[in-house]
Amino acid sequence: MAEPVTRPLSRVQRVFYAVVRLVVVGAAKLWFRVEVHGAEHLPARGAYVLAPAHRSNLDTPLLAVVTRRPLRYMGKDSLWKAGRFGAWFLNSLGGFPVARGSADREALRAAEEVLRRGEPLVMFPEGTRREGPTIQPLFDGPAFVAARTDAPIVPIGIGGTEAAMGRGVKIPRRQKVTFVVGAPILPPARAEGARPPRSAVRAITAELHERVQDLFDEAQRLAGTPNPPA
Repeated sequence: MAEPVTRPLSRVQRVFYAVVRLVVVGAAKLWFRVEVHGAEHLPARGAYVLAPAHRSNLDTPLLAVVTRRPLRYMGKDSLWKAGRFGAWFLNSLGGFPVARGSADREALRAAEEVLRRGEPLVMFPEGTRREGPTIQPLFDGPAFVAARTDAPIVPIGIGGTEAAMGRGVKIPRRQKVTFVVGAPILPPARAEGARPPRSAVRAITAELHERVQDLFDEAQRLAGTPNPPA
């Protein structure tokens, strides 16, 4: 049997995550006046893929505001090579390394391991940080791993983070940030062990694109930074 790509958080790491989360939540409410709408759509237990719009480096840490459950994130493995403490810090905050330039199947295997353990996983469906009011074409990765593991995808819009700390901004501006969580997108029914049909994966990706755009527009409106007309 192959060695696991990821490891579950230890008890010490979970306690550390909870402490750091409290700091992040406090700072977010004071500086960004963070609001979360639709939190009832987040599953209280079990695995799910959290699929947000991505416009700022603030998105990753601030996502901890939406749920007390530890979130898992993929990160380029070079971040883990800065030192032992740095690697432990990233692991404790839910991150796990994936080799940049490695085959996509390794990253997908890591994502599947996290979900099969029942942990929530953040996957930015646009693939990387983008700019502007339009959600860019999505990668099929979130839909594929969700279908493979029977995990729902929870779309989420994040408003205000690009205004607070877009590309080139070093110090976050004081700006209201709003999260709008959408209803889960359920994976397609399939026979046990069967590979999800490519057509079903593409259909989920198309639905996710539409839902994330709607939620992003709403989050921007609530944050006071409405998207300009396309």
